[in-house]
Amino acid sequence: MSRTDELRMMFRVAHLYHECQLKQADISQQLHMSQAKVSRLLKRAEVEGVVRVSINVPRGTYPQLEDGLRQQYGLNEAIIAECYEDRDEPILSAIGSAAAHYIETTLGEREVIGVSSWSTSLLRTVDAIRPSKHLKAERVVQIVGGIGNPSVQTHATQMVTRLAALTGAEPQLLPARGVVSSPAAQKVMVGDTYVRAALDQFKRLTIALVGIGALRPSAIFANSGSAFSDEEIDGAARSGAVGESSLRFFDSEGKPVRGPLDDRVIGITLDELKSVRRVIGVAGGQQKVEAIRACMKGKLINVLVTDRFTAEKLL
Repeated sequence: MSRTDELRMMFRVAHLYHECQLKQADISQQLHMSQAKVSRLLKRAEVEGVVRVSINVPRGTYPQLEDGLRQQYGLNEAIIAECYEDRDEPILSAIGSAAAHYIETTLGEREVIGVSSWSTSLLRTVDAIRPSKHLKAERVVQIVGGIGNPSVQTHATQMVTRLAALTGAEPQLLPARGVVSSPAAQKVMVGDTYVRAALDQFKRLTIALVGIGALRPSAIFANSGSAFSDEEIDGAARSGAVGESSLRFFDSEGKPVRGPLDDRVIGITLDELKSVRRVIGVAGGQQKVEAIRACMKGKLINVLVTDRFTAEKLL
């Protein structure tokens, strides 16, 4: 067979496959050749330059920024939401919608989902998830105590129960305050039957949804009646803390900042969080850049959902 004949056959197979949208089996039958040969010709067509793949970047997507975050911080996935203003409200709306879509499209069957209670970004995420018959998780577990100011506590409880309803899962509430008055009170609470039932689910988590906070608490948590005082946060900062996730402080390298405050939290620890197969951090905004960077450096999350302004600062 001459070189010209070879190229002609490559073009013929490639044309039928890429432009006429025929399956390889149909091409095999039409051209009276084996399907294996069709497959080999398609591969050679790419090598020889007969077929050239061109991918156009859709408007409003940022693959280069996403690749940069994945490579620089070793993330499994980075999702950057389109956002037109570098302000908290537009950012929360954008990343909540993007995180919801990511969960809808990647949630597997029988997943055990952990969700942090006091996070506005996660509240927006859950609100943006659309009901679907295809979402079939096993359980949604509250991974930080959610009892506090009754007017705010409703948010924490509804977030867990709504996410469970949307994913066809069983809700597992953690009936305790996120922060108790003393280490002794924490020991008493974790001995409670219902609290222990929730804590025992942490080792079964396949996904964890977490917010990432700067040292100063978000409005929803500050008003919860279950937050640390300004003096206590200042003490954590002096110990090197730059941010928190699930009420656990970490330093600029993402390492836990242990101390007396840690012994008053009822919820998942950073070590337990790192053992979860997929930890999705949903966060954005200027005040959280340092905390998000530290979270990624410490491998506390392996999936980040953020906005383009925050992504540019992180890179």
